[in-house]
Amino acid sequence: MPALNYDQIRVLNSYSVFTEDTDRPLFTMENLHKDFFIKDFRNLMMGITQATTEAAAISHFGRRYGMFVAMQFYMLSTYDEIWDGKLEDIRFSLIHEFGNNTLGTFITAKDFRYVDDHERASVIQKLLIQCHLVFQQLRKATSVSPLTLWENVFGYMLWNYYEMLENPLLADRALEDIEILEDTKVWQLFSNKSLFYQYTEGKNPSELVNRPVRKSCCFSKDIPGLITCEHCPMK
Repeated sequence: MPALNYDQIRVLNSYSVFTEDTDRPLFTMENLHKDFFIKDFRNLMMGITQATTEAAAISHFGRRYGMFVAMQFYMLSTYDEIWDGKLEDIRFSLIHEFGNNTLGTFITAKDFRYVDDHERASVIQKLLIQCHLVFQQLRKATSVSPLTLWENVFGYMLWNYYEMLENPLLADRALEDIEILEDTKVWQLFSNKSLFYQYTEGKNPSELVNRPVRKSCCFSKDIPGLITCEHCPMK
């Protein structure tokens, strides 16, 4: 397993992903996949966020999970690495950011591995399936739409790809991963179309980062201490 260097640790931390142990994990990703936990999870997110609606509380978790997923795609394009640990090793704990309560994601650093060229598409497909399964569980907690949850992830990914395509050292890998994401093959186990292509309409990230792209509201406006998303289509 590759040892993470200082720059990689810094990247993870920028996504609120941490590799040190947490004294008080609230729950694990494995817990979230258990139906009996869904009610407790919903109540927990309502308490942490003080959201005015259940949809806002669950969407907030979707955004935090979206940061973890975006980190995975960034590490894949930049370092040819992914985190390949177990569900129980993805732990969520209460942290404070910008004066607000939220969740940090804690993982084990030794579970990163290199990705070979021949498995790149299958690795991306696996990440997308993981998202799909998590979103199915989140929708059992409240009536938040799949579109909202996917756009919570894609917003972070779009910015990542914009920055990587501006870097000559990273542009080729980033473009390769975008092309895989736009192909329906990696989505076919749960969708007959590329949801990423539907989000970007096949446009270069440079055409999208400075204008509203979302078609759904992330509900951050319904959480005390957070401002309305600048790309909110509900404005």
